[in-house]
Amino acid sequence: MSRTFKRGLLIAVAFAVGQMSTALAQTWPTSPLRLVVSFPAGGAADQLARLIGQPLNDTLGQPLVIENKAGAGGNVGGEFVARAAPDGYTLLMTSGGMVSINPHLYAKMPFDPTTEIVPVAAVARVPLYLVVRTENPAKDFNAFLADLKANPGKRNFGSPGVGSSPHLGAEMMRSMTKTDIVHVPYRGAAPALTDLLGGQLDFLFDPGIAIEHVKAGKLRLLAVGSPQRSPQFPDTPTLHELGLTDFDGDSIFGVYAPAKTPPEIVARLNTEINKSLANTTLQERISAIGNIPSPMTPAAFAEKSRKDSERFGAIIRERGITASN
Repeated sequence: MSRTFKRGLLIAVAFAVGQMSTALAQTWPTSPLRLVVSFPAGGAADQLARLIGQPLNDTLGQPLVIENKAGAGGNVGGEFVARAAPDGYTLLMTSGGMVSINPHLYAKMPFDPTTEIVPVAAVARVPLYLVVRTENPAKDFNAFLADLKANPGKRNFGSPGVGSSPHLGAEMMRSMTKTDIVHVPYRGAAPALTDLLGGQLDFLFDPGIAIEHVKAGKLRLLAVGSPQRSPQFPDTPTLHELGLTDFDGDSIFGVYAPAKTPPEIVARLNTEINKSLANTTLQERISAIGNIPSPMTPAAFAEKSRKDSERFGAIIRERGITASN
């Protein structure tokens, strides 16, 4: 077989594969899709999944079934999707923490989120909101901090789980303020919020689901753990403004797919999700739960995850935080 013939054959094969991939992207999907949420119902990931679910139903022309598979800080759902067929029919909605934080926490991950799943589309930046019950005597962050310092080891906070961004936000605050506070981990943000409202917790770094209770007067918002003020609460200062220099507890929630999912399907999903995020009504609904729409390309999403991994990894090592499967 001559070199020229071999080269021609390779070109022909590459062209045929390209044609098949294009055809696949045009015909896909032909059956219902499953969007696995790696956290319990009611949390930020679950709410965002349901908000983008209806637009995807409409644009893809197939039902999008949402299924919650919580556990191990998102690893249970993440592993399930990583092991699924890479055909575009099983997707993952999860927090940035599952990709950027968990590899620093677990001595042995059940899968590698950097190689066994691929970023499809960022959905929203999820800020942290420092909230207390309205009957708490602390009317602002300075009074809140003074109370923590006056009561070492006597004030507690909840989180969606060990190593979640709300947990690490509190650890950042603990480190920067030299305070002694007690962490109570939950299996999701919703049960932690329930216990704050019920008086079992003193405060939360909330990922946005407490916003309705702040607006209803049941909770008091003391500060925002983001680089910028929240569009929902422009009069509430950031922790950076309050003296915790460069405080940033935000994470990006988004959609992932099993590795080796055809890039044409990933590209189409990214396009459709970004289109839906440009819709004013959806933007308002995402903002209503305290999140900020954050459309990105898959490459930009991957780079953001890498940078977040560096940032969160530093506080995990400093505080000696570990988690068990």
